Amino acid sequence: MITIDRARQLLDFNLSLITIGDMKLPNFAWKPQQSKALSKDEFEKNYNYKGGIFKKDKTEIPKTCGVGIVTGFDNLEVIDVDLKVLPSLKDQQDFWNEYISFLKDNIDMFEDKFVIYKTINNGYHLLYKCKTIQGNTKIAKLKGQKEAIIETRGIGGYVFVYENQISKLSYTEIREISELDREVLLEISKTYNYVEDTIKPDVEQKEYKGLELKPWDDYNNKTTIFDIINSDFEIVRNLSDKYIIKRFNAQSAHSGYVYKNSGCMYLFTTATCYPNEKLISPFAAYCHKNFNGDFKAASSDIYTKGFGSRIVKEPKEIKEKPIIDSKDLVFPIDIFPNTIQNYILECHKTLNSSIDYMGCSFMWMSSVIIGNSMQIQVKNGWRETTNLWISVVGKAGLGKTPSISNIINPLMKANNNEVKQYIKLNDKYLHYKSLDKEEQKLTEEIKKPFKTQFIVNDITLEALVDLHEESDNSVGVFKDELAGWFKDMNKYRAGSDLEFWLSSWSGKSVSLNRKTSKSAFVEKPLIPVLGGIQPSILNIFYTEENKDNGFIDRMLLSFPDLEIEVYNDNEMSDEILEWYHACIINFYDSVKKQLIVRDIDHEIQPKVAHYSDEAKKEWIRIFNEITNTQNSNDENEYMKSMLPKQKSYIPRFALIINTIDCFFNDKTNLELISKDAILKAEKLSKYFIAMAKKIKIDSTEKNEIKSVLKINDTKTNFEKFKILYENDKELNRKEVGELLGVSRNTIQTYIKKLENDTI
Repeated sequence: MITIDRARQLLDFNLSLITIGDMKLPNFAWKPQQSKALSKDEFEKNYNYKGGIFKKDKTEIPKTCGVGIVTGFDNLEVIDVDLKVLPSLKDQQDFWNEYISFLKDNIDMFEDKFVIYKTINNGYHLLYKCKTIQGNTKIAKLKGQKEAIIETRGIGGYVFVYENQISKLSYTEIREISELDREVLLEISKTYNYVEDTIKPDVEQKEYKGLELKPWDDYNNKTTIFDIINSDFEIVRNLSDKYIIKRFNAQSAHSGYVYKNSGCMYLFTTATCYPNEKLISPFAAYCHKNFNGDFKAASSDIYTKGFGSRIVKEPKEIKEKPIIDSKDLVFPIDIFPNTIQNYILECHKTLNSSIDYMGCSFMWMSSVIIGNSMQIQVKNGWRETTNLWISVVGKAGLGKTPSISNIINPLMKANNNEVKQYIKLNDKYLHYKSLDKEEQKLTEEIKKPFKTQFIVNDITLEALVDLHEESDNSVGVFKDELAGWFKDMNKYRAGSDLEFWLSSWSGKSVSLNRKTSKSAFVEKPLIPVLGGIQPSILNIFYTEENKDNGFIDRMLLSFPDLEIEVYNDNEMSDEILEWYHACIINFYDSVKKQLIVRDIDHEIQPKVAHYSDEAKKEWIRIFNEITNTQNSNDENEYMKSMLPKQKSYIPRFALIINTIDCFFNDKTNLELISKDAILKAEKLSKYFIAMAKKIKIDSTEKNEIKSVLKINDTKTNFEKFKILYENDKELNRKEVGELLGVSRNTIQTYIKKLENDTI
């Protein structure tokens, strides 16, 4: 209890004091003091009371054991931060540090306006005066707590007097603050109030009864609250579980928040078309903004725009289990959900598409979609992304490009739409920039749009880095023929393409320094590569020169035994095609909405997945088996250099497979890699290892071009070509011509002569 001298000092500064008994209640009538303070003599009498006085009900008034300040008197109000609801001293201090920092960031000259004392229970009192105050109100409760963590003490309240002053102002220096400062103080305090952030089902309407997917539910799944409120609010603070938002041109610092989990908005302000102190879903926001809260009209509107069950449903045949046992397939498509397996098998049946090429394409497409939004932590200090380099190998006419297109077409269309949208926005921007200053003042400002393209075909390295700076989740490279890309890797010049690509594969930052324009930099490169190549061309790259650079070792190769198929009358239904398109677009949209999280600087903050205990055991086994193979004498030098890359690829496979499984099978364990996912990743890795062995053998048997030329160096070009042609009539004529130093036309002349000699 404070001394009587200290109490007299506080009374001198027009504070209304009361004495408090051992039950933490005033031991004398104190309501009159809310408008008129006790005299020093009256207060001292109460202060010195030791007991012995009885009330009318014959209960004894408890003796004085404390002193309180009456709130509400002389416009005094207190924010009471009661931290005892938190479990540990660390939690209490962390909460207070964040809260006080939040206040200081948003209230000018904070330390010159507020008196702060620490309580006996590690709580805090913030004291101030304001022309407008309220009674005792609970401001914020944490989840699962009955007691408030923040509340006001105003009219009809009191707080204990403490001596642990932590502000530069004391009880004798309580200042009056503006109503705006008080509003900011209360708004910030409200941000800590827990509200159940779950979208409740909207009111059922008769016209939509029976639909499997209601229009409003579909709308909530496919949009975000920011799509609706973008012109009304801005994000002013990014917390772990929510965004703090502020109404444009509002004087207050905050207007409410948006939960990251549900995507719902909760507002304090009443100065908008949206309801306040109520959870607002994206559809509810759309309804209030465009139809003044008319639920029926808003529902009808979005239904006409395609939201709801009219989206093509999954055909019955796709729900069935795969009709072919995966063991009979070269590519292990059982790593995919059943629906995707069946689509691949249907394409194989009706379009003669390669199961291997389609399976590889689906992995690449998933890599592009997931991008930098997910990482897997193999162990502390070792993380992998979803980056894949895949080359499908086959002779011309085996349907490499059509097989790939069957899989990636929906994503290509989405990419093309992004490009078209950017061109439109950029044209508007360029037109605006062409106006003179006076014309610009009369026109709404148009900001330079961001490039959102995420798949490229032919593009320079400089343009690729520029694009990746803006499309920072991923930029997929898809080329019908990878030969040109492979050749660029062999340019051993300063700052070569090879150096860039090796760094990007590992996820290391890349940059391009230019003399004529600004330099470009990508901190988290993720550039998945997919394309086709002919065996004869690929074989050329298996050289002694390339053995040490590690580029070929990073390529995942698919070289199935295929023959050109005869025509068949099987037709794929439009229903299946439409279903697959909708399925992939939904996957793409869901990743954008659920996984891509950005910080206050707009940089992607990836979710980090970890192995489950069972998955970790399998990973350790797989890792050690690869290591033992590397150490054995049974593998050639090429395989020993290729196998270590599988130690990076297997976690990447597991991350992609686990993510696909979660999205397509409605699972929620995105950040926990299952045992099933790591075993499927191992199966896929064994496939690519087998393919690498096959291609290396093929290379050894067929790629004798350089050695033949060297051995027969004294022979004429025609004689050299004759030896090569007799060994392999399907050799790449352009490549042979380059090695011989003759034109393609000369090679054609050699062939005609040989064929005529045979006849």
